[in-house]
Amino acid sequence: MPIKLAFAVIVLFTAFFAHAESRGDQFVKQADAALESKEYVKARYCYLKAFDAYNKESQMDKAIPAAVNVASLYHRESYYKEAFEMLTNAELSLNEYEKSSEKQLPGLHYPIARERQRMYLKLRKADSARDHLERMATWASAANDSALNVDLLSARANVYYTFGQNDKGDEAVNKLIALYLSANDYDKANKCYKDLIDMAVRSGNVKLTVRAYEKYVAWADSVAAVKADARYAALQKQYDDANATIADRDSSLTARSAIIIGLIVLAAAFAAALIFVSIGMLRYMALSRRQKKAIATAREHNELKNQFIANISAQMEPTLDTLPADLPAAKALKEFAAHIQRLSDLEATQTELYPTEDVNMSTFCESLAEATKSKTAPDVTVSVNAPKMSAPVNEEELGKVLGHLLSNAAEYTPAGGKITLDFKKRGPHNIQFIITDTGCGIAEEERDDLFKPFATVRDLTKGDGLGLPMCALSVAKMNGTLRLDDSYSHGTRFIVELHP
Repeated sequence: MPIKLAFAVIVLFTAFFAHAESRGDQFVKQADAALESKEYVKARYCYLKAFDAYNKESQMDKAIPAAVNVASLYHRESYYKEAFEMLTNAELSLNEYEKSSEKQLPGLHYPIARERQRMYLKLRKADSARDHLERMATWASAANDSALNVDLLSARANVYYTFGQNDKGDEAVNKLIALYLSANDYDKANKCYKDLIDMAVRSGNVKLTVRAYEKYVAWADSVAAVKADARYAALQKQYDDANATIADRDSSLTARSAIIIGLIVLAAAFAAALIFVSIGMLRYMALSRRQKKAIATAREHNELKNQFIANISAQMEPTLDTLPADLPAAKALKEFAAHIQRLSDLEATQTELYPTEDVNMSTFCESLAEATKSKTAPDVTVSVNAPKMSAPVNEEELGKVLGHLLSNAAEYTPAGGKITLDFKKRGPHNIQFIITDTGCGIAEEERDDLFKPFATVRDLTKGDGLGLPMCALSVAKMNGTLRLDDSYSHGTRFIVELHP
């Protein structure tokens, strides 16, 4: 019995310590699974628990990545305050560990600085983003890690292009490409150029898009030539080796005949390879030129489309003026003509942001709510939740957008219902206006086309459906987004999010 009891105690202690040692790893596995299934709140919670477990066990090489993941998930939802606090806590823990262990771990300081730099870039804080680039450079140099140096060049290119320093951005990209080419890693170099093109397209910078695409085409052509030269050199070496073999072999006629036959086969393979490479290069060059031409054609067609829409609107106006003003169809057509002109103007000036000035949010929201009350059904409550603070906005254009959303809410909210306008400050450069009603809501099959103009054929006397697309374009010119809250099921909720 004593032996069995001792064995049981040993098993229990082994299981206990194995569990204690693996708590952090278990939380990370749960976080990774939640992240894969897009359960971001659960993933954030599990990474936070993993950080606490690793921190207690002084496993800083695992604790810091977990903390960075927590911060990344916070700032993904624009909770910048919480994200910065998480990174500060991680840095304090790392400093304490370095002090107690008398070890310097610059490679773990780097991801903390990298995550801060990403947030400053998203918040459009140029000085802070550049400052953290230099901190990242210090940590990468101290760590002497080639992977960190590669990541640093990518971060530099992103910051410089984002804030219009295209020459410095080109310099960083060229260095990054040179690193890949020195290692003959053409796939990573190719991905680097494609990432640059994607970034330019997402930012709406037409000049940068065209220039990045031209650089990519030129690089692709040069790489194709380099690969062809490398294949040629390899085949040439085989050919030279074969000649050397001939000189060293026995001079017998049988041996020489075999070598000659081998050389003929090798020469045929050499010629076939050259033909194959040449055909591949010609096809790739033709494809690149077609793609470049397609981009220019698409841009030209977009300009012609905007001009065509403007011309239609202008040509319709004199004819519409001859129709009776009180005729519903004439009124609908005039409104439709004005809307398509407005839509065309917004699309043509998307890169030109509206000017802003400080506006008292409480007064601004109350005035919009007051104007809405006259449009509602009986006993509909219109309420405002907005603190007495100022924010930099374009009062006129923002008023038009929120006024349209409130008018829609008033139209579809039945008697006794409720309409709410909320203002929230989510971060130093992130504010939200939330319009909620208890109406009938928007059918699920209509949500995908909600912000797309001309998605369906409509009876113009019942509305042309261009209000929400125009609102979305106007909000984009305020450096923001307009979206429908799909999770709200008791009516309709729209969220206007701005980054002044």
